[in-house]
Amino acid sequence: MGRPRIALFTLEALPNARAVRRFVADHAEDIAFLGLSNAERPSSGGLTGQVRRHLARSGPGFLPYLAVNFGLPDLLRPLAPLTQAVSGAQETPEATPLARLGRRLGLPVLTVDDVNGEAVAAAFRAHRPDLIVAFHFDQIFSGATLALASLGGLNLHPGLLPRHRGPVPTLHALAEGEGAFGVTVHRLAEAIDAGAILAQEAPALPADVTATRAARLLHDHGRSMLDRVLAEIAQTGQVPQGRTVPVLPYCGFPDRALLKTMGKRGLKLVDGRDLRDALRLHR
Repeated sequence: MGRPRIALFTLEALPNARAVRRFVADHAEDIAFLGLSNAERPSSGGLTGQVRRHLARSGPGFLPYLAVNFGLPDLLRPLAPLTQAVSGAQETPEATPLARLGRRLGLPVLTVDDVNGEAVAAAFRAHRPDLIVAFHFDQIFSGATLALASLGGLNLHPGLLPRHRGPVPTLHALAEGEGAFGVTVHRLAEAIDAGAILAQEAPALPADVTATRAARLLHDHGRSMLDRVLAEIAQTGQVPQGRTVPVLPYCGFPDRALLKTMGKRGLKLVDGRDLRDALRLHR
């Protein structure tokens, strides 16, 4: 069948932005459409509702992590043309927000409020992708949506599945200790981070790594793994069966007790270097 046509779904943020922008630039000919998750969608409670939930569960100590990873990149995105002009990075894919990059490359770009809703189904009917690729996406695909792509879907997860299923795997890996970091490419399934494993590696990370920096480094590393899986699909015309593993407990956002314990151990979710990376994301 040749290279599969891809429906790419992502939430652009500090951990994945540069890696997914490069992926889009390199695979533009194969991308049927680009789905960008609306992080402030009403169904998630909007920005205010999400902040309230995080405060209630995790406490104020979690807010710097959220601000650096998501808040600052989102706030600075409208200034990207200016920051790119100042830095001379106007034509650099890694510095270009995905919506602008997609339009520059002639790709259909869809803001996704509900990945299982009619707007997404209409995009599948219009553009007929063969394969779904999720690259740091924060919504759960239903079985009906996965069935819209003949080859199903893949997900890039910055964790050593089946451990650390959930939205912040590097935080839980940091808390667990040495040998817990890794990245997995797996089949999408209706259960969160529970599909068969297609590729998995545990690259060495710096000793002083934060949860934020680990996520960025693992997304960078995982992008090459994803490329290899896509090349195999192009060669064989099908997604590998992969390795089925037991489904371990879900690891959600941290509670106050976990953050307190990590703080006592000197483990950082974010630091000044991460802040600088966030400020430089669009240049």
